[in-house]
Amino acid sequence: MTSPTEQQLIPDGDAPDPRANGPFAAMRRVLPSGEVIRFLLVGGFNTAFSLVLYSALVIVFGHLLPHSVKPLIADIAFVLSTPVGITVAFLCYKHFVFRTHGNYLKEWLRCFAVYSVSFPMGLVILPTATHLFQRVALTRLYAPFLAGIVNSIVIACYSYFAHKKFSFKR
Repeated sequence: MTSPTEQQLIPDGDAPDPRANGPFAAMRRVLPSGEVIRFLLVGGFNTAFSLVLYSALVIVFGHLLPHSVKPLIADIAFVLSTPVGITVAFLCYKHFVFRTHGNYLKEWLRCFAVYSVSFPMGLVILPTATHLFQRVALTRLYAPFLAGIVNSIVIACYSYFAHKKFSFKR
């Protein structure tokens, strides 16, 4: 007899159900089954999605607030874009990378817990990196965007292991 958790998982090596529907089903049939490869693909997508959302908010608030408060603009954009980015990442990790079933609320809260460790780091990294990039003439205009990239790289390195061992542990 299997445990309820084992019944809810799709083993990593199993071929995807050819009758499956949905946005991830076609990709699962075409791509290799390796969890790390899928994580990197989702990570690339989510990084791009989150950076575009963050950048759009930086642009919006850049027009609304004066240039002298760029570090504050970066924080505002980060605080608003992060929950949306985490939710999109959660859905991709759940259905495409770790392939778990059920437990939506529990796994979503665990996903937020993983990112909550990195969230305060972002509030330090972003204004610090923005300030440093503003000191270099060539990067001054792009300072909050470059700070967002630095922050994303740090979080990506940490998140795979945290999600694998905590958010979607098998």
